[in-house]
Amino acid sequence: MSTPAPALALRDVSKRFGAVQALDRSSITVRAGTVHALLGENGAGKSTLMRIAFGLARPDDGEIQVRGTRCAFASAADAGAAGLGMVHQHFMLVPALTVAENVALGGRGRFAAAAVAERIRAIGEETGLRLEPDAEAGTLPVSAQQRLEIVKALARGASVLILDEPTAVLAPTEARELLAWVRRWATGERAAVLITHHLDEALAVADDVTVLRRGVTVLARPVAAVPRQAIIGGMLGEGELHAGAAPLVHLEEPARGAPLVPPGAAAPAGRRPVLSIHEASVVDARGVVRLAGATCEIAGGEIVGVAAIEGSGQAELLRLLSGRLAPTSGTVSIPDEVAFVPADRQRDALVLDFTLVENMALRGAGAARGRVPWKAMANETALALEQFDIRGAGRQAPARSLSGGNQQKFVLARELSGAPAALVAENPTRGLDIRATADVLARVRAARSAGLAVVVYSEDLDEVLALADRVLVVHQGRVRAMAPDREAVGRAMLGAQ
Repeated sequence: MSTPAPALALRDVSKRFGAVQALDRSSITVRAGTVHALLGENGAGKSTLMRIAFGLARPDDGEIQVRGTRCAFASAADAGAAGLGMVHQHFMLVPALTVAENVALGGRGRFAAAAVAERIRAIGEETGLRLEPDAEAGTLPVSAQQRLEIVKALARGASVLILDEPTAVLAPTEARELLAWVRRWATGERAAVLITHHLDEALAVADDVTVLRRGVTVLARPVAAVPRQAIIGGMLGEGELHAGAAPLVHLEEPARGAPLVPPGAAAPAGRRPVLSIHEASVVDARGVVRLAGATCEIAGGEIVGVAAIEGSGQAELLRLLSGRLAPTSGTVSIPDEVAFVPADRQRDALVLDFTLVENMALRGAGAARGRVPWKAMANETALALEQFDIRGAGRQAPARSLSGGNQQKFVLARELSGAPAALVAENPTRGLDIRATADVLARVRAARSAGLAVVVYSEDLDEVLALADRVLVVHQGRVRAMAPDREAVGRAMLGAQ
């Protein structure tokens, strides 16, 4: 008997974005009737591979097959016509439209409200994903918005669902319910791909697993034929992956007990804490706990690295320590001036059409009072451009005229040009070339040498470990202090110990 064709297969796919090799002959084979977990660290290439599968990006090389037929998708509509559906991490809804109108978007012909409503109700009866067709999408709770995204795909006839970090915005109970639904749905000719950072939740429902590391497929096997240790090793780049592995027989639930106050969270003995939080929790507008009972101290003259998988609560921790977010409960003690370098410099740190002098004046925005001393600000900007070797523009040039690396150096220069007692940096080298990265990291180390309390988060674990005197690991909103040991930190990031 011949082996049935996979529901979806991508073979030897490569993709480069400028100087970055996002995928390097990467492959995945998704069998019909299964849930397939696609795992990897931040930036491993998971979303890029599936965006190619769904026609949102074109591969430089390699092939896509759907049920044995080779395909070349020019758009998501092409992929949808072939039976693929994708639920993005950031929902693609139009909030002002109704459920039915969102489902109909992208279709052909005139909008037939009654027919679309009937289709939505039929899908609800068949799958349990019930929605009111006349409800306004923007008024739905986040779990219902996600159901709507899935219903949109199913209404177009999707038999292969690609779900990108589907539990990132859900409360724990909602996440478990969604994963249970995916497990029930993926039977017969249907299949689901679960893109996730979270090992436990993926392996609880998946039949097969593919692991990417730095754009390369390093493991592809049935879950029952590979031990948890080998999967972790593939994600973190540890050791060899052996074919004759023992079966995975048990998965422990992550601890959800009392708030953890980790040893080593205090500032080093004899050194005064500059930044401190105690039993601090953050609950977002949807009622999801993003940070739970976090306690830590950072002293002057040390770099504390933050290690986490994206969406684990590290963004909330950094914003508490920088004074950009108030805790829902607990206490935060920080100095009056904390330098903050956010991950998205163009959205959160600069006004691109303002001049560099005007952007320099944004330091401390919200707290500053009175008239801007423009002459002094111009002199300060000129000094920053010289001291931080920011090239390509004069002080009256718009911020958008700078390269990405020079924009980042300018943000760092602005934040350190006052008299801060601390520096909090979020992915400070993201998108920078080698020289700009070296310049930024040198400035971070110089801030420590100058006596500042420094906190740095990076998606690149090796970068965190190269900088840090101590490490705070954030996993599912819990903060744990650790020595900068790569293997131990990597496992803690995944909830593996």
